Amino acid sequence: MRKRGKNFVMNNSMIIPVILAGGSGTRLWPLSRQLYPKQFLNFGDGNTLFQETLLRLTKMGLVQPPIVICNEEHRFIVAEQLQLIDISANTILLEPVARNTAPALAVSALKAIKDDSNAILLVLPADHFIGNLKAFQEAIQEGTEFAARNQLVTFGIIPVTPETGYGYIHKGSPLELTANKPPVWQIDRFIEKPDLALATEYLSSGEYLWNSGIFMFKASKLLEEIKTFTPAIMDACEAALEKGQSDLDFYRLDIDSFSTCPSDSIDYAIMEKTSCGVIIALDSDWNDLGSWEALWQMGDKDEDNNVLYGDISLQGVRNSYIHASSRLVTAIGLDNHVIVETKDAVFISPRNSVQQIKSVVETLNKDNRSEVITHKTVYRPWGSYTNVEESDCFQVKRITVKPKAKLSLQKHFHRAEHWVVVKGTALVTRGEDQFILKEDQSTYIPLGTVHRLENPGKIPLELIEIQSGRYLREDDIERMDDIYGRTEKNNI
Repeated sequence: MRKRGKNFVMNNSMIIPVILAGGSGTRLWPLSRQLYPKQFLNFGDGNTLFQETLLRLTKMGLVQPPIVICNEEHRFIVAEQLQLIDISANTILLEPVARNTAPALAVSALKAIKDDSNAILLVLPADHFIGNLKAFQEAIQEGTEFAARNQLVTFGIIPVTPETGYGYIHKGSPLELTANKPPVWQIDRFIEKPDLALATEYLSSGEYLWNSGIFMFKASKLLEEIKTFTPAIMDACEAALEKGQSDLDFYRLDIDSFSTCPSDSIDYAIMEKTSCGVIIALDSDWNDLGSWEALWQMGDKDEDNNVLYGDISLQGVRNSYIHASSRLVTAIGLDNHVIVETKDAVFISPRNSVQQIKSVVETLNKDNRSEVITHKTVYRPWGSYTNVEESDCFQVKRITVKPKAKLSLQKHFHRAEHWVVVKGTALVTRGEDQFILKEDQSTYIPLGTVHRLENPGKIPLELIEIQSGRYLREDDIERMDDIYGRTEKNNI
C-alpha cells in the first residue's frame, strides 16, 4: 500500500467513494421524515450524518470526489450539504424509484469505469457512526489489497452484544490471520436479523460478524459478477444510465429503464453467490444509528445517565433519551424512556420498545398523515418555508429565501397570496410588473396571476405569506420557468 499525494492508490487504481444516501430512516421518526431522512439530520454534533461520512474520508486522505446516489426528492439537500463542507461530488446519481443496493451499486460502477477502468469503489452508507478512525483506516487498507486482487470485500463488525437489529455474516475459511492486520475470511453466508436466542448463540460462538453494509471492489469486477448472476439488473442499469440526462449538478437515471430493474440487495444478488467474496473484521466502535436506543447508547450521558438535546427540565429521570426540537420539554420520575419532540409530533416510548416505531409509522401512512412525509419546516433549493397556521380556506407560512435565490415563475388556480416582508429585500414579479418590497411592505397576488419571488440582497429574505382559497396544497402550481429544473411532475 502506498500513497500518492493525499489519494490512496493501489496498483494504479484510484479509490472512489460511493455514498448510499437513499434511506428513509423510519425508525427515527418523528425527527426523520420521508422528505428529510436521518442521514441529513444533525443530532447535536455540528454536522449531519451524511457530512460526517464524507469528512471521515478526508481525514483518512481519501479525497477523490465521491459518487453520491440518492432519491431525486433529496437532491437539493445533498447538493447543499456537500457545499457546506466544501466537497465536490464526482456525480450525484438520482434514483427515480427505490430499487435497493444492487442496482444502486451497478449504476455507480458503470459511472466509475467511464472515469477509470481500474477504479476501486469504497461503498459506504451515509448514516453510520464510526468511532475508531484508525481501525477503520487499517481495515480499508486491507480491503484495498484484496479488492485489487479482484475480490469482492465486505466488512463485518465484531459483535459485542447479542444484537437483534442487525444482520449477521457467518465466517468461512480464513484467508489472512496475520498479527497486527485485520483478519480476513471467505464468506459462508448472510443471515437476516435473528431473534435474541439465536443472536446470543452467534455471539458466543465467535463465528459471526455483524453485517455493516460497507463494501470494496473493483467496479469492473462487480459488473462482471452482476452480469453473471443478475443479468436483468445489469441490462436495466445500463439502459437507465445510457438514457439518463444531466440536470444541473445531478444525473437523472431514466425512469422507465430503472423501474424495470429487479429490487435486490447486493448481499443476496451478488455477495452470497460469488466465489470471490471475502469479509474483513472491523473493530471500530461502529453503530448504524438505526434507532433511538442506538442514539442513547452512543450519546454523551449526564449524571443520571440521560442523553439530552434541546430545552429540557427533568426531575427524577434516569437512563433516558430526550430530544426537544422547538420547545421546553419537562418530565418527572421516568426511567429508561425515549421522548422526542418536534413542532408537529411527540413520540414517547420505553427504550426497550422503540423498535415498534415502524408499526406506528405504517399506521400513520395508512391514515395519510403528512407528519410521516415532512416537517412543519420544508426545505427547497431556494430556502425554506414553515407552516405557521392553517385552516380549510387559509394558510399562513413563514418563507425564507437565500441571498441571490429565486422561486419559480408560477401561477396558482385555486389560491391567492398576500406577502408581507419582515426582513431583507424582495424583488417581486406580478403579471407584467416587477418591483421591490422592503421590510414592512406588502403585496397581493390574485388567483391565476403569474408571479415570482426573488432575493436580490446579501442577507436572507424573510416574509409572511397568507394563502386564501378552497384548495391550498403544494400541487396547485404551474411553472413557466425554474432555475432548478423543477416541473409539476418533479415538484420538490
